[in-house]
Amino acid sequence: MPANIPAPRMLDPHSAPRLGWGVVGTGIAGKFVGALHAHTSQRAIAVVARDRNKTAKFASQYGIPCVYESVDALVLDPKIDVVYIATPHSSHREVALSAIAAGKHVLIEKPIALSASEAREILAAARRADVLATEAMWTRYLPQSDVIRQVLDSGVLGEISLVRSSFGFYMPEIPGHRLWDPALGGGAMLDVGVYPVSFSSSIIGDPITISAGGTVSSSGVDASAAIRLEAAGGAQALLSASLQADVSPEAALYGSSGRLEVLAPFFGPSAIRMTLGQFGVAETAEWRDEVADLYDGMAHQATAFATYVGQNLRESPMHTHTEIITTMETVEEIRRQVLQPAHSDPQGVGNNV
Repeated sequence: MPANIPAPRMLDPHSAPRLGWGVVGTGIAGKFVGALHAHTSQRAIAVVARDRNKTAKFASQYGIPCVYESVDALVLDPKIDVVYIATPHSSHREVALSAIAAGKHVLIEKPIALSASEAREILAAARRADVLATEAMWTRYLPQSDVIRQVLDSGVLGEISLVRSSFGFYMPEIPGHRLWDPALGGGAMLDVGVYPVSFSSSIIGDPITISAGGTVSSSGVDASAAIRLEAAGGAQALLSASLQADVSPEAALYGSSGRLEVLAPFFGPSAIRMTLGQFGVAETAEWRDEVADLYDGMAHQATAFATYVGQNLRESPMHTHTEIITTMETVEEIRRQVLQPAHSDPQGVGNNV
């Protein structure tokens, strides 16, 4: 069978209802708002963050007309339809619950919260308030993700038995930095590790067995993790995350009839290489996402979110509430095994979940 890669099926950004977005935080939010304004009809109309002067500069840079003094003031603005939460993840729960209580839809940067219990609380509150809430796992809405879905649905790769994914970078242990601070949700898994776990979940589903080891920083957070997951059907995932090494962010899935590789960075717009057949008689094809800037890809999730609001959906069909919670449960168990290895399975088989 020839290795033909299907074209992605994407939503028209101008067909989605135009929403007013309130932005909380100014870190990664700059990338998001830049993509939002450049590639969609959505508009950020208000922003709030801790540093008033930095926030005012942010608003000027991105053409945001209103700067608020507090989250409470922002979420009460009747012109705001959705609140995009881009604060450190230690404050996601508090900000999300405030926005939901004000009747706003919420798009919450990954990870959605510090724990599965916090994720459940946020999503349950959104259901009660009848608003759309989801995690900003932008990878799910990229063109390459739709290509992968089509390839899996076609069955050309055969039975998937293995997923591989990794993400890491070197970060010096700077005292007080959020990545090394336990109180701020520091550590590799909540920052970079959630991406490989979410990718694995999108391919083989929830794990029934989790086995992980790694290293612990001097501040007591997970500095790296090497992970093996096993799904109910027997498929496995080999994943890694690190704040101690520059680990190429690549991903791949392997089946009985071929393999599909997502080139670096797999979490953002990149390229797909698909190979069908065995060594010597294999055929390979490649598809590449031509984007001017990596973070232009964030526009796709904004378009999808606005489309779902227009369709009166209360969770993302590409990233359901159940999957968001189970991914957080997986991340929690990996962190537990890395931080408390003495309490993990003595046979090294891992934890059955």
